[in-house]
Amino acid sequence: MVNFEELEIAIQQITTNEELTVSERLENICVLLQSSVAHYDWVGFYFHHEQKPELHLKAFAGEPTDHTVIPFGKGICGQVAESNNNFIVPDVQAQDNYIACSINVKSEIVVPLFVEGKNIGQIDIDSNTIDAFDKKDEQFLELVNRMVASILA
Repeated sequence: MVNFEELEIAIQQITTNEELTVSERLENICVLLQSSVAHYDWVGFYFHHEQKPELHLKAFAGEPTDHTVIPFGKGICGQVAESNNNFIVPDVQAQDNYIACSINVKSEIVVPLFVEGKNIGQIDIDSNTIDAFDKKDEQFLELVNRMVASILA
């Protein structure tokens, strides 16, 4: 059973550690989540490009991916960039507009990251387990993004 309260405390310690750069803090959050939650097989933060309608991978933990740049509208991440809404995919094979990062991925959750009301990026988590994500994951990741937003504002 995942103890989201303990993870929240650990993430708060990472986000408030001003001895680390923002990039280091994002990497540490990815590593913490990927290593602490059994069904979080890949964890990454994508951010909007300043001039182009595309997302750029800034930090991740898990297997390397070829998808370091994702156009808005493409895949789950690209759809979230346009919709500003959370997106839980219980079975990626049943999804039409899905970009496969790994043949092992079975489900995905993407939660947008807002700073001062503007969608600037997202946290993306892949699982090798079908139907891995629920409302608790979604609420926890919204909280993670609020903590991350505090270091980006």
